[in-house]
Amino acid sequence: MPDFEFNEELEFEEQEKQQTEEPPKYKVILINDNYTTFDFVVEVLVNIFNKSVADAVGVTSDVHKKGSGLCGVYAREIAETKLEMVKNAGDEAGFPLRCLMEEE
Repeated sequence: MPDFEFNEELEFEEQEKQQTEEPPKYKVILINDNYTTFDFVVEVLVNIFNKSVADAVGVTSDVHKKGSGLCGVYAREIAETKLEMVKNAGDEAGFPLRCLMEEE
């Protein structure tokens, strides 16, 4: 009988641990494409990612110089939405701007 009680306690602790774990976060990263203008990337960062102009210029410089730049870290659904918004903005403006997401 004590074994049963012990196992029941372990199950409860495991359930409690699962309920309190944070969901994974995802980095949204802009990719350099050599066609999208610097100004348009800044505009996207300000309007979609709520960056200040100064921060947007810094991320855009990273994209230009390093090939990619971190836009932010979000829950999965938000990161997916941001990716779609960037794609749509680029398509509407005639730019091939793309970004990706990767688990943090």
